[in-house]
Amino acid sequence: MPRTDFDITVPDLSGKRAVVTGASDGIGLCIATRLAAAGAEVLLPVRNPRKGEAALDAVRAQVPDADVSLRTLDLSSLTSVAALGKTLLAEDRPIHLLVNNAGVMTPPERRTTADGFELQFGTNHLGHFALVAHLLPLLRAGQARVTSQISVAANRNDINWDDLNWERSYDGMRAYSQSKIALGLFGLELDRRSAAGDWGITSNLSHPGVAPTNLLAARPEVGRDRDTLGVRAISALSARGILLGTVRTASLPALYGATSPPAGRGALYGPSGLGHLGGPPARQKLYSRLRSTDDAHRVWARSEELTGVRCA
Repeated sequence: MPRTDFDITVPDLSGKRAVVTGASDGIGLCIATRLAAAGAEVLLPVRNPRKGEAALDAVRAQVPDADVSLRTLDLSSLTSVAALGKTLLAEDRPIHLLVNNAGVMTPPERRTTADGFELQFGTNHLGHFALVAHLLPLLRAGQARVTSQISVAANRNDINWDDLNWERSYDGMRAYSQSKIALGLFGLELDRRSAAGDWGITSNLSHPGVAPTNLLAARPEVGRDRDTLGVRAISALSARGILLGTVRTASLPALYGATSPPAGRGALYGPSGLGHLGGPPARQKLYSRLRSTDDAHRVWARSEELTGVRCA
């Protein structure tokens, strides 16, 4: 049976301010807890206040002296993203770590964000793009490490350039792949532009492999009223230590990318086991869909156009 008791060392993060999206449960909550345990001040921007309060309790149960607090954020609303940016800019505190972890996956029918974008593209990519754009002064001030959580799904399918919002023919998995490819291209381009412009930001990518998170669970807000067969199978395999990771181990690649001194800029980190579905985190070869700088430039330009936010 594959081991799942491996771990990484998180360096001392005292004096660092960290922001983790999607930290009200699952992988994001694991990441936030580890950052708090390492001494960071951790901000949890959440959409659901009840889940946010439960997350605070969970972090404090493991780290009694944790410096952790909530902020309001709905990544599917550009107004909400802008409001969080305004709040944090008003606080005028540098941000040293940003983990773009939140996401939605494969609504059975096409759904849209508050701004009319296909839900996965609008939430997983455009929401995070706009968040980075609004927080850019604070990220530059903190010489920040930005880690964006993509997916093994970014290694298949492609970007539907002629119909980014899937208005003509919706395919949930292809739309999910597109959202994660776009986020990955953006994360890599962020690092290149930072290096060229001397912004001081280091940006890299991670993926969690496959683990029993809430992405495929029952979520009425995405039109799924029961767990999928996929999530039930994933939970069963994970519980038996077969091939897949656990929620804790799936959090390690992002945690490594965000905190480890050797973690490289413009790199991808994920599980090192069979098929990169589970196992200890390690640097991985960039997916073919992420290697085109032309595509990265195109994603950046289209994202600025769609969000109305300039990231520079």
